[in-house]
Amino acid sequence: MTKSKYVVTITRQFGSLGRPIAKRMSEILDIGYYDRDLVDEAAKKLKLPVSVVDKEEESAKKVPLNPFTRMKYPLGKGTSDTQDAIFEAQQNIIQFLAEKETCIIVGRCSDFILEEMKNAMHIYIYAPYDVRVQQSVDNLKMDIQEARQMIVDVDEARDSYHMHYAGYLPDDKNHKDIMIDSSFLGVEKTAQFLAEAVRRKFGA
Repeated sequence: MTKSKYVVTITRQFGSLGRPIAKRMSEILDIGYYDRDLVDEAAKKLKLPVSVVDKEEESAKKVPLNPFTRMKYPLGKGTSDTQDAIFEAQQNIIQFLAEKETCIIVGRCSDFILEEMKNAMHIYIYAPYDVRVQQSVDNLKMDIQEARQMIVDVDEARDSYHMHYAGYLPDDKNHKDIMIDSSFLGVEKTAQFLAEAVRRKFGA
């Protein structure tokens, strides 16, 4: 019997290790995984070089070659018209993916974009501040001051981005099916726990 398609959206705090958890979930469930590449696809759809987004983000770097600083500028630092166009393209891509295949989509207001989708599960991954700092140091190889500043900056950027386009904060429980502290079980067991919840929900 052919199983129905479903989509899992993951919203996460910086330093909660939400991305590796989402990636591991996709491996356990053997389904597609989409994250940063949504920006690249949006840029292509607008017939803009990916650098239109990346350059603006890279130009804001405080630490050379830091791949995480771009998270402060989810759609770059361009004009609101450019950002709106990129968001609209991303929205179309997310809707296309949701219609096409079973998958996990990380961030990019995917929870909002797919809010009305019947076969969707919306998950928020967080962790205590001290844990996020330590995980940024241990797993992302930041120094402690950089980690603290990055958490503040990225939290602010994600909140602003999500509020602007979705009209609510990314941790709003009214728009989430599961909210989980990743430090409670760790990356692997959190991924297993969430994957099992997905299986139970969708019969996967």
